[in-house]
Amino acid sequence: MSRWLSKSYHDFVKSVGQIFRGVEEKTVRTRTTKGQYKADDKSTPNINEAYKTVEVKKKRKRGRSRKKR
Repeated sequence: MSRWLSKSYHDFVKSVGQIFRGVEEKTVRTRTTKGQYKADDKSTPNINEAYKTVEVKKKRKRGRSRKKR
C-alpha cells in the first residue's frame, strides 16, 4: 500500500469494486488438502492462519414478492 494514500481510500475503492462485481467478503475456516480444519500457529500472534477471507457472490432476490391480503 502506498504511504501517500490513506487506508480509508483503499477500503473505499475495494468496496466499490465489490459492489460493481456483485461480490462480498466472507471469513471462512481454512482447510488442509485432506479437508480437515487447519489450526492456528501460536508462534505468529498477529496472524491467524485458521481463517481466511474469500470473495463470494451476493445472493440476489428473484421474482416478485407475494401480494399481501
